Amino acid sequence: MHTVKAIYPGTFDPLTNGHLDLIARGAKIVDELVVAILRNSDKGTPLFSVAERLEMISEAVAPMENVSVTTFDGLLVDFARQQGAKAVLRGIRAISDYEYEFQMAMMNRKLDPELETLFMMPAEKYTYVSSRLIKGVFRLGADVSALVPPLVVERLKRKTAAGG
Repeated sequence: MHTVKAIYPGTFDPLTNGHLDLIARGAKIVDELVVAILRNSDKGTPLFSVAERLEMISEAVAPMENVSVTTFDGLLVDFARQQGAKAVLRGIRAISDYEYEFQMAMMNRKLDPELETLFMMPAEKYTYVSSRLIKGVFRLGADVSALVPPLVVERLKRKTAAGG
């Protein structure tokens, strides 16, 4: 019997309900899902440290028995190979996401033809939600409590209070 292990990579800065939606739904279709936080992203200076993101995501997915959380550097295909993963889970909110994700999937396929990419759309209510948007509107005083887990709201408030 085959077991399918998948990697859900990202920066998750911060974790959103859209991410959690994909994690929960992805965990239903694979035997094991590894949420993998990219340590050296080219997305600029993160709001939360890797350790903070690891802690928040681990707490949020704790009830999901077949989901684990870790970090990685370098090529996703190398990390997937090290983990024994057969698939990569990626979320697509809009056509612009698809264009980028398609290029990444094709490059990953070129680097490792055995690694499949699974594209999933988030629930409709999260199709516009991104970590960047969350950080931006929160900094301007918006209530993001319907878009991120409560533990993320608390961490965002602490960061703001601390001037971080």
